[in-house]
Amino acid sequence: MPFVMLARPLHLAVVLAVAAHAMPVHAEERAPAAPQIAAEEVANPPGLPAIGKWMIDHDGTVAHWLGEMHEGKRLHEPINVIIVDAGAASAEDAAKRLVAAMKAAGYPVRFGHSAGYRGLIGGGLYGQLPYGRDDAFSNHVFEETNNHGRVFGPHRAGDAFVFIAAFSRERVNLLERPAHTYASFNQARDDLARRLDKQTAFQLTGTVPLENAIADSPDITTGDHDGNAVVLRTGK
Repeated sequence: MPFVMLARPLHLAVVLAVAAHAMPVHAEERAPAAPQIAAEEVANPPGLPAIGKWMIDHDGTVAHWLGEMHEGKRLHEPINVIIVDAGAASAEDAAKRLVAAMKAAGYPVRFGHSAGYRGLIGGGLYGQLPYGRDDAFSNHVFEETNNHGRVFGPHRAGDAFVFIAAFSRERVNLLERPAHTYASFNQARDDLARRLDKQTAFQLTGTVPLENAIADSPDITTGDHDGNAVVLRTGK
């Protein structure tokens, strides 16, 4: 990619009125809260709704990758995938189509991952897909090195439904402690995009800058993330 967008190491402040938004609900029943998030933490890519730059943890802070320190810094988890479905009949249909596409791309729902995260789209806070207590979309079982991630949405934008996602690669060595360590954000993002583009109706249309790469903070990092999200669309 020709450029890298750097973001200042800002802390996210989210005020949640009800705890129910952390619970798994059906897509049609979602009623996103109206969180108070600093404008610097929200991207406004052309032709898309406003998108929060980070995966949000249970307590309303930026998700910190398994609490791991990477090169001596806290590892923030960026949003790095945007999926637009202009062919779904409803939010429930969009969610079902996304799960099916993930499975077809080699990223089925697998247990063994932390869950309960949220993401901001169009001013609303959405719970994660998949819904399970310890589930994520992953290309391998959690006992092996894998790419995995969580998807948030869908958010209706005109005649389409928009999802955002945070995907990362973890290296697994059960003989070490910790056994699961961060490997890459870009590798997982790019592999998922290639597989969805090749094996499903969701086609890769390019990337958009979300300005959520942190490279100049003494305390926080986003690893190899370059500040861009891949965009995949379908109209079928």
